[in-house]
Amino acid sequence: MSTDTRERKAERIRHLLETEGEAVEENTLGFNEGRYESVADLEEYEALKDRAREIKEDAIERLPELIEQLRETVEENGGTLYLADDAADANRYIREVAGENDADRVVKSKSMTSEELEVNEALEADGVDVVETDLGEWVLQVADEAPSHIVAPAIHKSEAEIAELFNEQFDPDEPLETAEELTMFARERLGELIADADVGMTGANFITADSGSIMLVTSEGNARKTAVVPDTHVAVAGVEKVVPSVEDLAPFIELIGRSGTGQDITSYVSLLTPPVDSPVVDFDDPDLEFADRDDDREFHLVLIDNGRMAMREDEHLRETLYCIRCSACANTCANFQSVGGHAFGGETYSGGIATGWEAGVHGQDSAAEFNDLCTGCSRCVEACPVKIDIPWINTVVRDRINREDGGQFDFLVEGLTPDEEPGGVDLQKRLFGNYETLAKLGSATAPVSNWTTKLGPVRTLMEKTVGVDRRRPLPAFERTTLVDWFEDRGPRVSAADADREVVLYPDVYTNYIDVERGKAAVRVLEALSVHVRIPSAPGSGRAPLSQGMIDTADEKASRVYASLAEHIDAGRDVVVIEPSDLAMFRSEYEKFLPESSYERLREGSYEILEYVYGLLENGADADRLRTGDGERAPDIAYHSHCQQRTLELDRYTRAVLEDLEYDVLESDVECCGMAGSFGYKEQYYELSMDVGDRLADQFTTPETSDRLVVASGTSCEDQLEDLLAREAVHPVEVLDPRSRHH
Repeated sequence: MSTDTRERKAERIRHLLETEGEAVEENTLGFNEGRYESVADLEEYEALKDRAREIKEDAIERLPELIEQLRETVEENGGTLYLADDAADANRYIREVAGENDADRVVKSKSMTSEELEVNEALEADGVDVVETDLGEWVLQVADEAPSHIVAPAIHKSEAEIAELFNEQFDPDEPLETAEELTMFARERLGELIADADVGMTGANFITADSGSIMLVTSEGNARKTAVVPDTHVAVAGVEKVVPSVEDLAPFIELIGRSGTGQDITSYVSLLTPPVDSPVVDFDDPDLEFADRDDDREFHLVLIDNGRMAMREDEHLRETLYCIRCSACANTCANFQSVGGHAFGGETYSGGIATGWEAGVHGQDSAAEFNDLCTGCSRCVEACPVKIDIPWINTVVRDRINREDGGQFDFLVEGLTPDEEPGGVDLQKRLFGNYETLAKLGSATAPVSNWTTKLGPVRTLMEKTVGVDRRRPLPAFERTTLVDWFEDRGPRVSAADADREVVLYPDVYTNYIDVERGKAAVRVLEALSVHVRIPSAPGSGRAPLSQGMIDTADEKASRVYASLAEHIDAGRDVVVIEPSDLAMFRSEYEKFLPESSYERLREGSYEILEYVYGLLENGADADRLRTGDGERAPDIAYHSHCQQRTLELDRYTRAVLEDLEYDVLESDVECCGMAGSFGYKEQYYELSMDVGDRLADQFTTPETSDRLVVASGTSCEDQLEDLLAREAVHPVEVLDPRSRHH
């Protein structure tokens, strides 16, 4: 990535933080909090997600036959199904329908698929008046802006901004101010436009092959009116919206509203079996709710391929087709919460799943514009109602973008045979993807390396060449690594006298930079009668994986397993300090290792505080970790790591600290904003700090400002120290009998 490109992205992010960030943050955090509350009340939540995924897996597997079944049912119902190859084909057909009906006006309900097609522009080129009837979409149509959210398209606009827009554009008799006034104004105006429309166009959340029924899930009633008031109804939907039967809709009805906006059920769930020979609302006669139709209704279902069938054949993009467009991945994403879909999105789609959609329907160039905003934290996987592995899709597309740019080339990693010849992967990704080699070099030359990287000219050069932001302090390398220290020191609890035997994995950061937390982990384990070993082992592959360098991560995974296999064979537990590395062992390594190897490592590896908790639960003496007689344990402000939370391990840290009588206040902010290398990158520094400010606000209150700041992850510690200008330590350092924090 060139300096100009980085500066362009940074400027775009700054602009959105200033102009849209506040509204996006308020709304997405509200949706996300609503999701937590709503799913907490839902029995069998995980079972419903499993069932929803099963239905989508089956539907995509049988998609060609379901489409043919759907064609038969639609035709039996009196409608027409058209299967469009691409956007141009779909728009040609829709224009023909409008022309055959002499349509002067087409009214539309909310549909991301129609946004993908740019059908408004196609119809307007023929002189057709196209009116969006969803309030958010209508606001954007009036403002001539693109949606910034899959579900709430105008999420980036405040109530005051909408009022200003309406007052300026429509000059009402009385200025519009409140949300109620704005809504009533829109309702009356859109009602009149719907009443005089010639064609109504909707999307479809789901379409059932057995009956030809369409399910529309909306927060407003205008989608129903759009579908049934005009004599001609055109529904546009991607082929992935087809499911086998009406019965299959049940889990989605339970999940879609809760996942997207936190509603137990969406305001309007409409199940229509077009052509829907129903009476029409009579807008002209206030005493009559319905009037009879003069003519038979006309219905056209336009199913869109536009790259979806190719996605179905792509083993990595296929899962994208399971998406039900709920927006949970966007609402739960810390970066999206700050900048919204106008940064974290492509030509049509936004949020975590957008990378898959954009790469599939618009191409990798569109995905490349925002793909790096996904940091791989994996919170979206837990939020997704169909359990799509969104971070993996983002990583695969990132890898493909790297190769398209000129090949994956790991110029600092010795002994590798890249799949491609040296090419165009930008220097920034090469630097961070090969951080282990950089750490080895920095450690071997410390303290000179640390002194050099503090020099102003050096930082300026690093910013210009590889985009390492000069405002971000760099970590200091230790000359003596954790592995070296332990080789010289040796274990203090013999295997014969130990209650347990573990191998402590020396992650890159602990081994070369934060050696003290590694020493603390050794002392804590030994205090609980554990025999410790520390092997020489490579980095987990988290760094290259985060940059989309999948081959390198794959190679690292094999080397890590080789270094640990003998210990697993011997029945030793693997203890990991850094949560992101444990997440590699328990999650991502499934993609890289043989199934048996992956299962053995996953079953035998533990996060350090998870392991301490287990020792204490099984009779280890907690008094060995308590503060000395007469000393009061320090009060703690604690922040858990993103992947520690997704692995559901954060509770162990809380439990251990509270059992040892520490007063713990834990942040409810889910992300510190640092995300490994992300917070060091020049183009994302402001975004990283904006996300971090939410956490800083919690740790600078009167109740927390004097507490010891404790964080479970490398990124969290670094970010908190930068935000607070205070020291942050790992929980295991608090427990260390020799620690000054103890």
